[in-house]
Amino acid sequence: MALELILRHHRTWIISFRSKCSLHSLAFVPKHNPADEAEIEQLKHFLKCRENICVLTGAGISTESGIPDYRSEEVGLYARNTNKPVQYQDFVRSDQVRKRYWARNYIGWPRFSSFRPNQTHLALYQLEVPLKRVSCVITQNVDRLHHKAGSRNILELHGTAFHVMCLGCDNRIYRNDFQTALAKLNPNMTIVSKTIRPDGDVELSQEEVGGFEIPSCTKCGGILKPDIVFFGDNVPRTRLESVRRELERSDSLLVLGSSLSVFSGYRILLQARELNKPIAIVNIGATRGDKLAHIKISAKCGEVLPKLCESRINIT
Repeated sequence: MALELILRHHRTWIISFRSKCSLHSLAFVPKHNPADEAEIEQLKHFLKCRENICVLTGAGISTESGIPDYRSEEVGLYARNTNKPVQYQDFVRSDQVRKRYWARNYIGWPRFSSFRPNQTHLALYQLEVPLKRVSCVITQNVDRLHHKAGSRNILELHGTAFHVMCLGCDNRIYRNDFQTALAKLNPNMTIVSKTIRPDGDVELSQEEVGGFEIPSCTKCGGILKPDIVFFGDNVPRTRLESVRRELERSDSLLVLGSSLSVFSGYRILLQARELNKPIAIVNIGATRGDKLAHIKISAKCGEVLPKLCESRINIT
C-alpha cells in the first residue's frame, strides 16, 4: 500500500510539473527532432542499476526556462550577436569595462533572477532527493535553477550570479543587496530591456551606460565582481578537487545540455573515462565528448528526463 501511494504521488507530480513548465519560453531551444523512444529505453537500461549518478549540466538545460545559451545553432548568443562575453583580464584592468558590465547586469538582474526551473531541473531533484539515485549535480550554469528546484548536493563549476565577491579580500555579498546599492548610486537608470544574455546582462549602448556608478568593496575598497568564472579565468583548484571526489564516489556520469566546448566541462568527461565510469549524454546536436560516451541522445532534455524519472520510480 505504501509503495502504491509513493508511485501515485510521483506520477501526479510528473503531470503537475509538465503542466507548469509548459508556459516557459522555448525561444532559445534550437531546432531538434523528437526524442527517440528506443534511445530513451536504452538510457533507462543504462541507469537501471546505478544509485550514485554524477550529473553534469550545461546551458542547454536552462534554455527551456527562457535563458539563452552561447553556442546553440541559430538561437544561441554567438549566432544572434557579434558581442562577446566580458573577459576576466579586461574586467580587472578597465574601470570602463566594469562600469559597462555592471550597468548591463543591473538592468538584466530583475528578469534573470526571476527565472524558474523547468522539467529537467525538477526531475533531477526527484532523482536526487526522493529517489536517491543522483549523488551530485555539477553545473556549468550560474542561474541557481537547481537550487530553486530543490537539489541539494550541487557543485557550481563556474560560480553563481547570485553572489558578488571582492578581488582584494574575502568579502562576499548577496547579489540582491548589491542591486540595492547600485540603485542608490544610479537613481535615474530606468532603462527596461526585454532581451537577456546567458549570464544575466543585457545590451546597452555607450550612451545608455553613460555615467553609471559602481561601488567599491566596503571592507577594503577593492574591485567587486560577480562570483562567476569569466572567460579567460580559471576554475578554483578547491572546486576542481571537489569535482574529482564526486566523480570518484559515483558509479556513472550523465551529461545534460552541454556541448562540452569549454574545457572545464570536457575535463570532467575525461576524468570519468579515466576512472572507467560509464558515460551517457543528452544534448541537442553534437558534443565534444560524443566519442567517449556509451550512449548519446540528441534530444531536448525536457523530453527525456521526466521519462527517466518515471523509470526510476518503477524500480525503487
